[in-house]
Amino acid sequence: MEWGLLRTLNGHGAGVSFSPDGMRIASGSNDKTVRIWKTLEGHQDWIRSVTFSPDGMRIASGSEDNTVRIWDATTGTELKTLEGHRDCVQSVAFSPDGMLIASGSDDETVGIWDATTGTDLKMLEGHQGGVHSVTFSPDSMRIASGSEDKTVRIWDTTTGTELKKLEGHQGWVRSVTFSPDGMRVASGSSDKTMRIWDAITGTELINLGRHQDSLRSISFSPDGMHIVSGSKDKTVRIWDVTMGTELKTLEGHLSWVQSVAFSPDGTRIASGSGDETVRIWDATTGTELKTLEGHRYRVESVTFSPDGMCIASGSRDKTVRIWDATTGVGLKKLEGHQDWVRTVAFSPDGTRIASGSYDETVRIWDAITGTELKTLEGHQGWVRSVKFSHDGMRIASGSDDKTVRLWDATTGNELKKLEGHQGRVQSVTFSPNGRHIVSRSAYSVLIWDTVTGSLLNVSDLPSPDCDQDVMESGAPRQSYRLAGEWIENEDGAKICWVPDRYRGTVQACWGEKLVIGTKYGRVVILDFSPATHPRH
Repeated sequence: MEWGLLRTLNGHGAGVSFSPDGMRIASGSNDKTVRIWKTLEGHQDWIRSVTFSPDGMRIASGSEDNTVRIWDATTGTELKTLEGHRDCVQSVAFSPDGMLIASGSDDETVGIWDATTGTDLKMLEGHQGGVHSVTFSPDSMRIASGSEDKTVRIWDTTTGTELKKLEGHQGWVRSVTFSPDGMRVASGSSDKTMRIWDAITGTELINLGRHQDSLRSISFSPDGMHIVSGSKDKTVRIWDVTMGTELKTLEGHLSWVQSVAFSPDGTRIASGSGDETVRIWDATTGTELKTLEGHRYRVESVTFSPDGMCIASGSRDKTVRIWDATTGVGLKKLEGHQDWVRTVAFSPDGTRIASGSYDETVRIWDAITGTELKTLEGHQGWVRSVKFSHDGMRIASGSDDKTVRLWDATTGNELKKLEGHQGRVQSVTFSPNGRHIVSRSAYSVLIWDTVTGSLLNVSDLPSPDCDQDVMESGAPRQSYRLAGEWIENEDGAKICWVPDRYRGTVQACWGEKLVIGTKYGRVVILDFSPATHPRH
């Protein structure tokens, strides 16, 4: 028998559930939200930088988990994890031809990676402090980097040779960018100044006016005539590059501005801030057009998609979000719980979602619109597990109050309160025919009659040879299980040995697929079907 690991799902994982068609996943998180995803997150720490590829098909992100990750911008699928830096990745950039990725890290190096294979091509050494910003020249032949050592350096992309060292700033260089024609480099520093340099000779051309605090980010307009800057003074400012004058001061953020970007057509500016918002501004008038709210911690990075239709933002809440740049609409988020969302489940037809929370409630949501339909109150402790019955008419929930409760999924009324556990109820599920509920605590597994609410004695349990109450007619046989270090088939034969990092106490099988929840926070899916791995 051949087997294959389909995917290891890391991150946002207090409770997850597939939609009935298997195309969507709902997840509940400590940030009090329920989300509908096409994939799961991956970074293990704060995200410091995000950027689109030139064709808008991929996103690169850099994180304090020391990695760069490449994502499919349409599906959200993680394509590659680039490992090699020894400290936080502060900045990432695609080359204009989309072939390379540059990364700047607190390990004082600039990394160059193959954007397709993820191969580490070069590590550029020379800075004497963490590298906070990297950018490619328009022809992809050079990289500029800004560092805590107060310098800007220009590198040859092919050879890795340091071409120029630009000195003059009196503080950390937080942001660097090439002009659209590649002839100039602009840099912003914690010394509150922005400087423009000749990219060929390294000569300082102009020192622009000062912000009231450290500059965090700068960006050229597409025509190279203007620069936008974001600062710890909570403002966004627009500058005339030729005259060196300030044209507009954009005020509205309530905390420092960490990142700024022009739209590809130069008509709009996006800014990300410590106030947890992304804001969109009219680049001509300075008017605030939209405030994008949703992040749970400060926004570290913003960027427009190449067509200007979307904005991507990265935050210290460990998420990357994609927004509609016109309407400001973000990813679908179901908000309402007052505490961590511990568990979620789809209804059998995929039209509703149930969620259980540490706020002691169960909530029912419209899976299409995100509207909250019902709040089910009654538990006196955290709700750790929820499940729909197979006909979608009822919901079962298990709680730290040691009870299982049965609810009407349409009206939200409590139908039964099942008492008998001696500890918190960690998991609940219906039998396929809906006649029984199985619940698990740390001390026991109990089976309940859903009609009477009575706890079945051992003598009342179905015979091991009879599976009508456990499996509906026509459902696939549950053929595999994790037994200690080994996966066994239905005959007890050992199929494959499982490394410790993929073992767990929570598992579920459906036909030829086995799902294991591990002690390391991973969800591992194994597919043993011959169709998945045909013999040659």
